Amino acid sequence: MSTRILTLSLQALKKNRLMAHHKSAKKRIRQSAKLRLINRYNGKTTRNLVRDLRATTVKKEAEELFPKVASHLDKLAKKNIIHQKKAANIKSKLARHVNGL
Repeated sequence: MSTRILTLSLQALKKNRLMAHHKSAKKRIRQSAKLRLINRYNGKTTRNLVRDLRATTVKKEAEELFPKVASHLDKLAKKNIIHQKKAANIKSKLARHVNGL
């Protein structure tokens, strides 16, 4: 993820006044905002890869792209960004698409 985007988003967060009164709660707000941006970036990147794979009509290209997409889905499931069974369902549908080309 671009550090510039992350820095700009964190600066915007710091400009807002935090409602928390304890130092640890303020830190937790900062951490959760940072993780939210990272998770959004990773999720969007994976969705774009899935979209590109579904749009592919050449079998050789699809076979090269499928392991990369499956790996991204597994990483999202491992980090609990998406549910493990959802990742499995998407991979299954993509595998059927690739095999059907």
